[in-house]
Amino acid sequence: MNPIVARRPLLGVIAAALTAREATAQANWPDRPIRFVVPFAAGGNTDVLARLYGAHISPKLGQPIVVENRSGASGAIGTEAVIRSRPDGYNFLIGSPGSIVNSPLLMADKRFDPITDLTFVAMFGQVPMVLIVQPSMPVRTLPELVTFSKARPNGVSIGTSGIGGANHLPLELFKAETGANLVHVPYRGGGATLPDFVAGNVDGILIELSSVLDLHRDGRGRILGVAAPQRSPQAPDVPTFIEAGYRDFLAASFVGLFAPAGTPTPILARVQTLISDAANDPEVRARLLSFSVNPPTPEELTTDHLARFLQGELAKARRAIAIAGLKPG
Repeated sequence: MNPIVARRPLLGVIAAALTAREATAQANWPDRPIRFVVPFAAGGNTDVLARLYGAHISPKLGQPIVVENRSGASGAIGTEAVIRSRPDGYNFLIGSPGSIVNSPLLMADKRFDPITDLTFVAMFGQVPMVLIVQPSMPVRTLPELVTFSKARPNGVSIGTSGIGGANHLPLELFKAETGANLVHVPYRGGGATLPDFVAGNVDGILIELSSVLDLHRDGRGRILGVAAPQRSPQAPDVPTFIEAGYRDFLAASFVGLFAPAGTPTPILARVQTLISDAANDPEVRARLLSFSVNPPTPEELTTDHLARFLQGELAKARRAIAIAGLKPG
């Protein structure tokens, strides 16, 4: 008998055994702790939301959710650790624009592709970006800022979290759309911009609403616009960029749950259900809103919608990178 033919039944038995084992593993999931990898240091929005959702869904799974901070290389180290892990439902990434969108596009040595190497499981929430200026500046609306910047010889200085960062790229898109003479001032992280702004060393900053809401409320800064579909409940007096005439201008720092490509669909579906339950829990929603985080919509808890969302974010980032003349490095 041909040995190749003889081996075929044995291979079929092995394949069937492996399939049965995988099915059993999925049925028993989870039977050990689950890891949420945050690719940044503790304390930021990404870390806070990972712990908030993890604490809510862990009891329902009957297993601990361990939040592991693996910072470095603009989020690439933690992201790669999840991508290279087994897609068995025990390793998840807490992703945000810096690690999922900007970092891959600006890598000289591209080590991963967020579209093919990851599955966007669920949105945790989005923090809209705002443009805030010094209270002494003679502008009260975004169009007034654009006009004023064009008439000012040295333009208007706007700080961001850094070159190629989540705050920088929307600024480049706004400049391209309006022709505003806004001079980019890059800092080393969003938090570094605040002391300089308070000291009056920069005219304005483009930053997440949560970071400057108190400055706006107590008169130490004036938010001219929020880059969200609707006004924020935390700052109802501030119009959106869209209301100011800049159609479809949206910019936010999202935080979401990602899994390695190939993670079983039944596991992902169960996680999405648990995240949805958490997002609709009154206590969780109150916590999210206290951080100026917009809770996820029902669509933002579906894989298809999130795949389209991520592709759109990557397209916007590519355009902004081209406008700014940034090169991978």
